[in-house]
Amino acid sequence: MSEKRFEKVYAQGALDVMEVWVDKETGVNYLYHYSGYAGGLTPLLDREGKPVISTIIK
Repeated sequence: MSEKRFEKVYAQGALDVMEVWVDKETGVNYLYHYSGYAGGLTPLLDREGKPVISTIIK
């Protein structure tokens, strides 16, 4: 089995949850929000509308 591509770097909440996940191949950060049975995932954007990209350390 290969190494996992996404890593959770931040989480807050218990019933109404927000998490930040990083794609370890591209460095793009994603915001994941869920509450009850509903949830959504979107790229995390900066003030200029560009994706937030983390430095990848291998």
